[in-house]
Amino acid sequence: MQKHKSTVHLLIMDPSQNDAESLVSLLRNSGRATRAHRVTSEEDLDDAIKSGQWDLFLARDTSEEFLADDALAAIKRLDKDIPFILLTENENSERVLQALKSGAQDVVPADQQERLMLVVRRELAGLEERRRRRALESHLRESEQRCQLLLESSKDAIAYVNDGMHIYANHAYMEFLGYDDLDELMCIPLLDTMAPESQDSLRKFMKTFADTRQDGMKLNCKARRSDDQDIDITLSVSAATYDGETCIQVIIQPERSDVELQQKIREISHQDLLTGLFNRHYLMDNLARTIITVGESGQTGALAYLGIDRFVALKNDLGIANTDLLLRDLAALLQARVADNMTLARLSDDAFGILCQPCSENELAELCQSIVKQVEDHLFDIQGRSSQITLSVGVAAITENAPKAPDLLGRVHTAHSAVRKKPGQENGNGMVVYNPADFEQLDQGSSLDAITKALEENRFRLLFQPIINLRGEGEEHYEALVRMLDKDNKEVSPYDFLPPAGPTDMATRIDRWVVLQSIKQLSSHRSRGHDTRIFLNVTAETIQDKTFSQWLSVALKAARLPGDALIFQLREGDANSYLKQAREFSKSLHELHCRVALAQFGCALNPFNTLKHLDVDYVKVDGSFTEEIQKNEDAREQLKEMVQALQNNGKLTIVPLVENAAVLATLWQAGVNYIQGYYLQAPVPEMNYDFGDQ
Repeated sequence: MQKHKSTVHLLIMDPSQNDAESLVSLLRNSGRATRAHRVTSEEDLDDAIKSGQWDLFLARDTSEEFLADDALAAIKRLDKDIPFILLTENENSERVLQALKSGAQDVVPADQQERLMLVVRRELAGLEERRRRRALESHLRESEQRCQLLLESSKDAIAYVNDGMHIYANHAYMEFLGYDDLDELMCIPLLDTMAPESQDSLRKFMKTFADTRQDGMKLNCKARRSDDQDIDITLSVSAATYDGETCIQVIIQPERSDVELQQKIREISHQDLLTGLFNRHYLMDNLARTIITVGESGQTGALAYLGIDRFVALKNDLGIANTDLLLRDLAALLQARVADNMTLARLSDDAFGILCQPCSENELAELCQSIVKQVEDHLFDIQGRSSQITLSVGVAAITENAPKAPDLLGRVHTAHSAVRKKPGQENGNGMVVYNPADFEQLDQGSSLDAITKALEENRFRLLFQPIINLRGEGEEHYEALVRMLDKDNKEVSPYDFLPPAGPTDMATRIDRWVVLQSIKQLSSHRSRGHDTRIFLNVTAETIQDKTFSQWLSVALKAARLPGDALIFQLREGDANSYLKQAREFSKSLHELHCRVALAQFGCALNPFNTLKHLDVDYVKVDGSFTEEIQKNEDAREQLKEMVQALQNNGKLTIVPLVENAAVLATLWQAGVNYIQGYYLQAPVPEMNYDFGDQ
């Protein structure tokens, strides 16, 4: 109940003026000052909502032209937090259920005034709490943003450490130690950033701090940068909390000022060490500044994403060392083509970016088109061996309406991926300019809003593709795949609409929807005598969600489904990026008797290193291996060795993208356990594959 009985601003929808007055009197008699407005039409309701802030809506359930359901729909359409109470003439369970599903807070018989007042008090108290929470959340966000800005802008190298691992570091800290990526640093213990001769002293120092909790303790030691350079530092520690976690604040400072060294550190922090170009971090910072500049000046810019086609196959063919030589040569070729007003950077293993401002996307597109042609015609001499490559390029404009830097990078990546979808360009070697009208596949505005709307309107579909035991054992396995219906009723993947970078809870919502729907369908399917198991894909966001296992436990118990009927599939890249979280995630799933699979395996530099830290039951190799084993003997031997090593480690192996019968003999000889692909069956809405006929 509210501490201060402030005036209640009340909306009433009742065909009877007298009955409406009775409701106002009821609230006044309870000691609440009331300001009421009687709604007579949808236009009247729209005007009232737009012109003031309302605390409560009381609507009588009548058969007038303007129905209570219409009023409730209008409140939801206008996205207003107004508690809605429906007053009925009699108890009707179906009507109650319908109103609650539509969003009403409660349904009360009109003649039960005491009950109505209890409901009103509850809803007003809940409304005040929600408003207070929103205000506090706003203040908290402002405070956190100020603190974060202070940390980021601080010249002091500051980090937060929990259980010996980095959980946050500001730019000064990462630059000091020579790291570009915070995620990379978060995988490295604080101890490993010290020179070997200083590690014992750090252990003793941290133990002393844990015992005394004396803030400001200092230690003179040697730090080791990522380039193996040792620096004399002073390390100070204090107790702190970060993102709700109790941790230790670490501040490192050089023992003496070295301007030349600091300048070198800054240069290295902006540089890709292999190619000598700017790195991704530098380009993203520059892109963020460019977006602001374009918004202020109105002078447009453009961004390009240049990806090497079939890079995995290229690396398998040339080897890592020779691939590095080719990348250096390609970087030199690109460097010779960019103008002074352009920034060229290496974005990832197989991609480069060009940022240009001021310029139009057409100017940059013309340059990129000529680069695509030049690279196609160029012969790269790699230690006496000639090699040819092609590029797929995506270009996007930077205007005053441009999104944030990660989303803009997502646009050019989307355009880059669209090259392979053009007729005759399945292998890439082309360029696409991002046109928002062409790539907007849904009626709704933003991608996240579009997904939310699709979830609410039940426009998600589950498809199932069988996974077959190549040894002929009659096991029934499917992989669940989610699709979303767009405005043309075509199936698309909702994950394609998620932001390409940065955390989002929408991926978790999709994952949970897939898991819940799969559990329901699987439970029904198993009740008909099938011993079926389902592979479920999860995103990096779910891997980091500490509440997922508890939620899953409740869902399994409700469906009376054994945990071993579900196999959760993690991508190798996600597992490597969030190795600590993936290990805990896998452990929590095994405690529920669920199984775990690692997908897209084999593309990392040392894929087996992941398996040293992550307990999985199945390993699904990357689909590129299926394509390569049909073309050369070396790939077949590589797959055979990989499968043998996995099975020696007790892992069951799966090979996806099996599109024809010709590859089956190779997979059988390699000892593969399971296969999956369109040769067996395309994804379909029902689990109807005849495993007895395999």
